[in-house]
Amino acid sequence: MALPRVNSLRLSPDGTRLVSVVQSLNPDGKSYGTALWELPQDPGGEPRRLTRSAKGEAGAEFAPDGALFFVSRRPDETAKETGGDSAALWLLPERGEPVRVATRPGGVSGVRAAGGTVVYTSAVLPGDAGTEEERRKARDEAGVSAILHEGYPVRYWDHDLGPAQTRLFAGRAAREGLEDVRDLTPEPGGALDEHMSFDVTPDGRTVVTTWRVPLGNGDIRWDLVAIDVADGSRRTLATSGGHDFGGPVVVSPDGRLVACVRERHGTEEVPVALDLWVIDLETGEGRVVAGEIFPAAVAWAPSSRELFFAADHQGRRPVFRVPLDGAVTRVTADDGAYAELCPAPDGSVFALRGAIDSPPRPVRIAADGSVTTLPSPTPPLDLPGTLTEVTATAEDGTEIRGWLVVPADATAEDPAPFLLWIHGGPVSSWNDWSWRWNPWIMARHGYAVLLPDPCMSTGYGQDMIQRGWGDWGPVTHADLMAITDECLKRPEIDEQRTAAMGGSFGGYMANWVAGHTDRFRAIVTHASLWNLDQFAGTTDGANFWQREFGVLGSARYARLSPHRSLGEIRTPMLVIHGDKDYRVPIGEGLRLWWDLQRSGVESKFLYFPDENHWVLKPGNAIAWYETVLAFLSQHVLDEEWTRPPSLS
Repeated sequence: MALPRVNSLRLSPDGTRLVSVVQSLNPDGKSYGTALWELPQDPGGEPRRLTRSAKGEAGAEFAPDGALFFVSRRPDETAKETGGDSAALWLLPERGEPVRVATRPGGVSGVRAAGGTVVYTSAVLPGDAGTEEERRKARDEAGVSAILHEGYPVRYWDHDLGPAQTRLFAGRAAREGLEDVRDLTPEPGGALDEHMSFDVTPDGRTVVTTWRVPLGNGDIRWDLVAIDVADGSRRTLATSGGHDFGGPVVVSPDGRLVACVRERHGTEEVPVALDLWVIDLETGEGRVVAGEIFPAAVAWAPSSRELFFAADHQGRRPVFRVPLDGAVTRVTADDGAYAELCPAPDGSVFALRGAIDSPPRPVRIAADGSVTTLPSPTPPLDLPGTLTEVTATAEDGTEIRGWLVVPADATAEDPAPFLLWIHGGPVSSWNDWSWRWNPWIMARHGYAVLLPDPCMSTGYGQDMIQRGWGDWGPVTHADLMAITDECLKRPEIDEQRTAAMGGSFGGYMANWVAGHTDRFRAIVTHASLWNLDQFAGTTDGANFWQREFGVLGSARYARLSPHRSLGEIRTPMLVIHGDKDYRVPIGEGLRLWWDLQRSGVESKFLYFPDENHWVLKPGNAIAWYETVLAFLSQHVLDEEWTRPPSLS
């Protein structure tokens, strides 16, 4: 919990400075804080902390002149009015102290700067932005917290949407702050929100952003639009009835093109598919430059003639290069999972490199693909085991691969107990370091951990996703059992002492496994789907769910809902859920817990009143691990139940 975490990477336009937002445990041990750090560009340097405040800093972005913008709730000691506790926009010059340059009653979030123009986002109550502070005060004094919705959606992950709406503001950069600040998107409705991605053309005249369009009957679509900074006029760059155009949105250095991700809407029969899409800003003509990929990062080369992107591939996330008039080539050949790509003027690319066995660290990727690790605030880790790639053959002949973590002291004479970890998504894969579901903590406690990529995992082509689309439980279960069987043949693993664990879709599959086999001694299910009819109408994205599963009450819900197999569950289960989880609402955990209790299944319920889909607070994360380990010790290791110290 105490390890510093490198979360982002930004390279100055001239390529001389590399800056990151680093998350660290606060002195009270109860929360995390963030700060800006400058990272060296050669292995012999030392990371240097740039900012320090109790409120933390985030959202670092360079301006063309090398000045560094960031967002923070820190007070402004030079101003009579500090702006309250709302996040403000700050400017950190290359020399000197940070200067607050913009405030809004609803705070400031994302920022981009180009051509002397600074564009930022803020949540604004409907109506005149100039009177918002008074209207917020009146609402607060009247004790009104109600939100009147007239469209879908109403929630997102862990918070309510509205009544404020995201808007774009633009100003002209000046020595003492921003001048001529104007609202570019008055009354946008729900067209802009935190799901948006935007960029500014190099001349500062145009903002390119995603734009949400209501389709009726609760469904939505994401278009790509261009907004004129001078007059706020808007034109549509990309739209399609069967696609979303989403982030990352990045404008080419020469200002002629914009790259984004085009996502095909899934249907009951056809799965989602993602393409790297490039659009001519003048004509609006768009085309695919890399098809059927799942990119985590996209960046233009300084020449504007090629793109770099990182995408899932065979349990890794390599960096790829694609010229606008050529074929995709792989740049990195190792097992890394790359993100935060920053192409440099000399042809190299700075990035964050993580892996199953490494937290994200800054690296420099040379033109030939060689990777140099740079100094990082995250210290080197001594991992307690080995990492091996494993494969198995599914019933239909498909190869299923995964990663296997084995404790260092596991032998044929003293084999390690085995944990099957099922990833969420379901359209995702195990390819990167995780601060939340970390297999090395389990290895430190003597467990081997299998991290498999069954059907619907990314990085194996569209056919792999199609195999399980609309058939979640049965096909995924068969894939998981095939690779589990293969791993249990290894002499250093104990085939008798086993458990299965999963979160989100992985929790759905943990519930499915519990109802379809008794082979495991324990099941841990976190933020899990249990009753699909119930879940489908209460999740924050019911419209996306309906595309794949159809209207409520259809046969697919009944066939694939884990709760239908309650009567077959014999395995002890640990249910974990957070009350602020809107993606998989708490009703799923409560219903599962009650169903297990009324059916006499041995079970426990770890409930977090203040956590969301994840468990983010340090103390709660420790309680999570301690409870899981205590439950596994009882049922897998046959030890007496001991209440976790953090909960005693």
